[in-house]
Amino acid sequence: MSAAGDGGSEAVEDVLLTLPESLRSAFKEPFGPVETDADALLADVDGPLVAVGDIVTYHLLQADRQPDVAVVDEHTKREVVDDAVRDAVVDPDVTVSNPAGALSAALVRALGDALATDDATTVFVDGEEDLAVLPAVMVAPVGASVVYGQPDAGMVHVPVTEETKAEFRALIERMDGDLDAFWAVVADA
Repeated sequence: MSAAGDGGSEAVEDVLLTLPESLRSAFKEPFGPVETDADALLADVDGPLVAVGDIVTYHLLQADRQPDVAVVDEHTKREVVDDAVRDAVVDPDVTVSNPAGALSAALVRALGDALATDDATTVFVDGEEDLAVLPAVMVAPVGASVVYGQPDAGMVHVPVTEETKAEFRALIERMDGDLDAFWAVVADA
């Protein structure tokens, strides 16, 4: 795959949505069950698996499950991941820019492209991947699973259902930015 973003000023123009301060509290509680054991979490995974975060991806790989899509940024809790984690998870197939507290068109497109292929794909985010769970749920098919890290708690499993898509759509609709452009990119993904 080719790079979907190259950083610089183009990345700023690529930003579709930003998280307003008023919505930050909505992301404090997990969007699904929290699990500390990857094998137990994987017992509930049937379809495509999207992992958002380096530590989550690492734990899934340690449990011998390659995510269909892994979204990583070499950081956890704003700190650089250790070498063992980086060596295990950061082998990008595509690199995109995505600033903190934002969603870029490049990130949404990369998620859609990765889910459309049969090959496992690692999306490296130059910036921050924390909000990638939102477009991941929107572009993943019903029956997929999105797993992300809940700091100091474990891994959150979000089964992709029509209900979770509706819940995430409602959150996204409260974000700042160009919602029409965001939904257009999701529709094309």
